Amino acid sequence: MSAIKPSMPPRPGRPGRSSQPDPIEGSAARADGSADGAAARRDPAAVRQFIERFTAILAQAGFPRTPARIFVALLTADSSSMTAAELGELLQASPASVSGGARYLLQVGLITAEGEPGSRRQHYRMSVHVWQDIVSLRDRQFTRWAAELEDGMRILGESSPAGLRMAETVRYFEFISGEMAGLLARWKQQESGR
Repeated sequence: MSAIKPSMPPRPGRPGRSSQPDPIEGSAARADGSADGAAARRDPAAVRQFIERFTAILAQAGFPRTPARIFVALLTADSSSMTAAELGELLQASPASVSGGARYLLQVGLITAEGEPGSRRQHYRMSVHVWQDIVSLRDRQFTRWAAELEDGMRILGESSPAGLRMAETVRYFEFISGEMAGLLARWKQQESGR
């Protein structure tokens, strides 16, 4: 039995939008058409406020703002997937802004784009293991950086002050990489026991 939701009042500056389903409520629907109880009771305004708060935290850490908003919006979607139109509606962002932000997330490997058969519409999807993916991505970056720094160390002279600094950085990245691999393995073991 599917839950009937009242239509949302139009948002300021967006006349005529009340007839469209709210992307927050739409993301709460299951594949079988029924709504999850907790998801159906979500306050769309509170979800939007959460998106903006977490976006601000990511932006302070150096994450570009529009990709951060898209990332957090996908994080809040039960399906971990939204179309560009749904993201634009939820974030009140232009199609160009959504496209550019999604392109950034695709390039850094945080989301994937899936086409809809017979349509040009793209579904942007976030891995359900996105945080582990981010740590793995960072680990691969450390490995690449260490290899490049080793080359720089040889070019500068291994006993020069710059070469010694690079050697310490290589050891640091190798240590961190080894620790990350161990942490991820322990995390997977812990989660498999649930």
